Amino acid sequence: MKRILALSIDQLYRRQPGGIATYVRGLIQGLAELGSPYELVGLSPRGEASMDLNSLPLRVNSLPLPVNLVTRLWPIIPLGVPRDAAIVHATSMAGPFAGGVEGAVHSVAMHDLLWRDEPIVATRRGISFHEKRLALIRRRDDLRIFTTSPNLTERLSGFGIDQERIHFVRLGVDARDDHPFDDALVRDFLASHGVSGPFTLYAGTREPRKNLTRLIEAHDRARQRHRGLGSLVLVGPEGWGGVPTRDAVVLGAVERSMLLGLYREATVFAYVALAEGWGLPPVEALHAGTRVVVSRTTPSVTSNDEVIRVDPLDVDAIATGLLQAMDQDDGASARQTRQMSVANLTWRNAALDHVEGWK
Repeated sequence: MKRILALSIDQLYRRQPGGIATYVRGLIQGLAELGSPYELVGLSPRGEASMDLNSLPLRVNSLPLPVNLVTRLWPIIPLGVPRDAAIVHATSMAGPFAGGVEGAVHSVAMHDLLWRDEPIVATRRGISFHEKRLALIRRRDDLRIFTTSPNLTERLSGFGIDQERIHFVRLGVDARDDHPFDDALVRDFLASHGVSGPFTLYAGTREPRKNLTRLIEAHDRARQRHRGLGSLVLVGPEGWGGVPTRDAVVLGAVERSMLLGLYREATVFAYVALAEGWGLPPVEALHAGTRVVVSRTTPSVTSNDEVIRVDPLDVDAIATGLLQAMDQDDGASARQTRQMSVANLTWRNAALDHVEGWK
């Protein structure tokens, strides 16, 4: 008989699902691919999910409350957690942090400390929320912490958290059900938005932390010297902060298959965020074989020799990075090398890391 593994899927119900939602989806699929000894139970708030939950191999416990109320109550009450759950995993700092059988394993995924790293681009409410949850996690000695950022373990240890509680887990970029649209569909879609020929791609939310103002200026400067960069295309939902996009082409949120096709067809992928917990989009672009320009503050590619790293505060440096990317080989062999540089970042491996941490 399989043990019950309850995990929060509230990120799939948020207005801006973001990278944590990708982590939730990937972890579930990785555990299923692994043939794990767990029956997965997803804890969901009331509302509409950002994806079809029927495509995920798990049983859903639906709660009668919206996501904001569930988040507020989870530190107090383990809403939705089955009484026979052997493992309770909070996929973010939202929770839950208790429940299940006596002696159940409780864990939480911590993806970043961005509210401290870049407080100027965080809301007062967001900072307060994360500080309170960090305090809760620090005092709960029984709570195992799964970090998805390579440098987070040392930083959490600096807060007095026992390193034995902390487990680093890889993230993934593959998904067996992901199938990019073919180039004709991608090109037709771009043409409907006025884009023909080569293009530079950014994927992510549009908010101050993503540094789009400098990226747009840098792209304009670089394009004056190399027209092959094409238009700057922005994919992803609008975040908070009202970021001006000037003459960039804004596609907004697109379905997953279209995003993967855009990664593949882009001349260059540019991602120069001011701060990142991990940074999934650059890795996804590498997985597609695309040339990548990324900020030095992006942990996911800190040691990856296939990317061009730039100072995110220096517009000229970003522009130079874009031009350097255009000098890189983009033939089949070079694209394969970029793909191989992230070959170990699979959701199956992510699931293996979690299973090890739950032992």
